Amino acid sequence: ALLLVACDKEKVVQSDDLPANASGFVTTHYPGKQILQVVKELDNLKTYFHVYLDNSSKLDFTRQGNIKKIEGVEAIPNTVVPALILNYVDTHYPNDFIRGWEIDDATQDIKLSTGMKLEFDKNGNFLRIEG
Repeated sequence: ALLLVACDKEKVVQSDDLPANASGFVTTHYPGKQILQVVKELDNLKTYFHVYLDNSSKLDFTRQGNIKKIEGVEAIPNTVVPALILNYVDTHYPNDFIRGWEIDDATQDIKLSTGMKLEFDKNGNFLRIEG
Protein backbone atom coordinates (compact mmCIF):
# COMPACT_ATOMS: atom_id res chain seq x y z
CA ALA A 1 0.00 0.00 0.00
CA LEU A 2 1.16 3.46 -0.87
CA LEU A 3 0.33 6.28 1.50
CA LEU A 4 0.65 9.84 0.26
CA VAL A 5 0.73 12.59 2.82
CA ALA A 6 0.33 16.20 1.79
CA CYS A 7 2.65 18.34 3.85
CA ASP A 8 2.43 22.07 4.13
CA LYS A 9 5.88 23.53 3.80
CA GLU A 10 6.44 27.00 5.14
CA LYS A 11 9.59 29.03 5.32
CA VAL A 12 10.43 32.59 6.17
CA VAL A 13 11.74 34.48 3.13
CA GLN A 14 12.99 37.99 2.46
CA SER A 15 10.45 40.64 1.47
CA ASP A 16 12.44 40.90 -1.78
CA ASP A 17 11.13 37.41 -2.62
CA LEU A 18 7.56 38.73 -2.88
CA PRO A 19 6.17 39.05 -6.41
CA ALA A 20 6.40 42.66 -7.63
CA ASN A 21 2.65 43.28 -7.62
CA ALA A 22 2.38 41.98 -4.03
CA SER A 23 5.09 44.42 -2.94
CA GLY A 24 3.31 47.16 -4.89
CA PHE A 25 0.02 46.30 -3.19
CA VAL A 26 1.59 46.75 0.26
CA THR A 27 3.26 50.02 -0.76
CA THR A 28 0.06 51.39 -2.34
CA HIS A 29 -2.51 50.37 0.26
CA TYR A 30 -0.38 50.33 3.43
CA PRO A 31 1.94 53.35 3.04
CA GLY A 32 4.21 53.79 6.02
CA LYS A 33 3.61 50.26 7.29
CA GLN A 34 6.60 47.97 7.65
CA ILE A 35 6.73 44.34 6.60
CA LEU A 36 7.77 42.37 9.68
CA GLN A 37 7.90 38.95 8.07
CA VAL A 38 7.10 37.10 4.85
CA VAL A 39 6.29 33.39 4.93
CA LYS A 40 6.24 31.37 1.72
CA GLU A 41 3.90 28.39 1.91
CA LEU A 42 3.87 25.45 -0.49
CA ASP A 43 0.53 23.66 -0.24
CA ASN A 44 -0.55 20.95 -2.69
CA LEU A 45 1.32 22.41 -5.65
CA LYS A 46 0.16 25.96 -4.85
CA THR A 47 2.36 28.69 -3.48
CA TYR A 48 1.17 31.45 -1.16
CA PHE A 49 2.90 34.34 0.53
CA HIS A 50 1.77 35.43 4.01
CA VAL A 51 2.87 38.99 4.75
CA TYR A 52 2.81 40.27 8.33
CA LEU A 53 2.77 44.05 8.83
CA ASP A 54 3.63 46.16 11.87
CA ASN A 55 -0.04 47.14 12.36
CA SER A 56 -1.00 43.49 13.11
CA SER A 57 -2.34 42.94 9.60
CA LYS A 58 -1.75 39.70 7.72
CA LEU A 59 -2.01 39.71 3.92
CA ASP A 60 -2.12 36.54 1.84
CA PHE A 61 -1.01 36.58 -1.78
CA THR A 62 -0.92 33.96 -4.53
CA ARG A 63 2.31 32.93 -6.23
CA GLN A 64 1.51 35.53 -8.90
CA GLY A 65 1.17 38.24 -6.25
CA ASN A 66 -2.62 38.57 -6.31
CA ILE A 67 -4.26 39.41 -3.00
CA LYS A 68 -6.42 36.60 -1.58
CA LYS A 69 -7.04 37.58 2.02
CA ILE A 70 -6.48 40.37 4.54
CA GLU A 71 -6.92 39.98 8.29
CA GLY A 72 -6.29 42.54 11.00
CA VAL A 73 -7.51 44.30 14.07
CA GLU A 74 -7.90 47.73 12.53
CA ALA A 75 -9.87 48.84 9.49
CA ILE A 76 -8.44 47.65 6.21
CA PRO A 77 -7.92 50.47 3.68
CA ASN A 78 -10.99 51.52 1.72
CA THR A 79 -8.80 51.42 -1.38
CA VAL A 80 -8.72 47.61 -1.13
CA VAL A 81 -12.42 46.81 -0.80
CA PRO A 82 -14.70 47.21 -3.85
CA ALA A 83 -16.94 50.31 -3.70
CA LEU A 84 -20.16 48.28 -3.82
CA ILE A 85 -19.15 46.40 -0.65
CA LEU A 86 -18.03 49.61 1.10
CA ASN A 87 -21.36 51.25 0.29
CA TYR A 88 -23.30 48.24 1.61
CA VAL A 89 -21.37 48.25 4.89
CA ASP A 90 -21.65 52.05 5.27
CA THR A 91 -25.42 51.84 4.72
CA HIS A 92 -26.27 48.78 6.82
CA TYR A 93 -23.49 48.82 9.44
CA PRO A 94 -22.52 52.50 9.84
CA ASN A 95 -20.85 51.96 13.22
CA ASP A 96 -18.65 49.06 12.08
CA PHE A 97 -15.50 48.84 10.03
CA ILE A 98 -14.13 46.08 7.82
CA ARG A 99 -11.21 44.27 9.42
CA GLY A 100 -11.07 41.23 7.16
CA TRP A 101 -11.57 40.54 3.47
CA GLU A 102 -11.14 37.36 1.44
CA ILE A 103 -11.69 36.83 -2.26
CA ASP A 104 -11.89 33.65 -4.30
CA ASP A 105 -13.19 32.75 -7.75
CA ALA A 106 -16.88 33.12 -6.86
CA THR A 107 -17.26 35.17 -3.68
CA GLN A 108 -15.85 37.85 -1.43
CA ASP A 109 -16.18 37.53 2.34
CA ILE A 110 -15.72 40.37 4.78
CA LYS A 111 -15.44 40.41 8.54
CA LEU A 112 -16.70 43.44 10.43
CA SER A 113 -15.24 44.91 13.59
CA THR A 114 -18.08 43.25 15.55
CA GLY A 115 -17.04 39.83 14.24
CA MET A 116 -20.02 39.53 11.89
CA LYS A 117 -19.21 37.97 8.52
CA LEU A 118 -20.88 38.95 5.27
CA GLU A 119 -20.68 37.22 1.89
CA PHE A 120 -20.79 39.00 -1.47
CA ASP A 121 -20.56 37.72 -5.01
CA LYS A 122 -17.42 38.38 -7.03
CA ASN A 123 -18.96 41.64 -8.32
CA GLY A 124 -19.63 42.94 -4.81
CA ASN A 125 -23.37 42.23 -4.56
CA PHE A 126 -24.56 41.18 -1.10
CA LEU A 127 -25.46 37.48 -0.79
CA ARG A 128 -25.90 36.65 2.89
CA ILE A 129 -24.78 36.93 6.47
CA GLU A 130 -22.51 34.01 7.31
CA GLY A 131 -22.96 31.99 10.49
